[in-house]
Amino acid sequence: MKIYADRPLRLCVQLLCDVLAIAWIALWVKAATALHEALSALARPGVLLEDAGEGLSTHMEAAAEAAREVPFVGEQLAEPFVSMGATGEDLSSAGVGFQQTVAELALTLSLAVAVLPAVAALGLWLPARIRWIRRASQARGLRRAPGGTGTRLLALRALTTAPVGALSRVHADPVDAWQRGDERVVAELAALELRRLGLRS
Repeated sequence: MKIYADRPLRLCVQLLCDVLAIAWIALWVKAATALHEALSALARPGVLLEDAGEGLSTHMEAAAEAAREVPFVGEQLAEPFVSMGATGEDLSSAGVGFQQTVAELALTLSLAVAVLPAVAALGLWLPARIRWIRRASQARGLRRAPGGTGTRLLALRALTTAPVGALSRVHADPVDAWQRGDERVVAELAALELRRLGLRS
């Protein structure tokens, strides 16, 4: 498999594009991580609310237990403390819910920040790289084919993909020369196709 071109200019362009794509993705992943940390810090009030609710419930339960020890009126005295304990549980639940909401929001937004730019970069860069790798690997295989078959196929590919101006510089009628099997024209067309891909002829 051929991953990079042989010719320096094409090789530099490919390396630059690869580095830029990877740097772009890494930048957005880092931004998503920072955003997640910043949003997660917003859950602190929820933690304080949960702790306050738990503390209130614990103290009110203890007070209710102490009130129940009073003869004859213990249950009536305990009722306000039990009610306050239930309020503390509600506060604690609200704190937990707030923390869960913040955690979900932080995860959703950070994933969006990381994934969307990465998908955009991969959608633009990766198909072109894969297409070039496939074509270059095929061309390299054809170049090594015995009996001149590969050269003729490379020349045919040049006839179908190369610009008209480049073809006319090889021969006035390159199609006719290819059909007649003109070795010089076939070799130049094959070299043209290899150069177009950034490979050595």
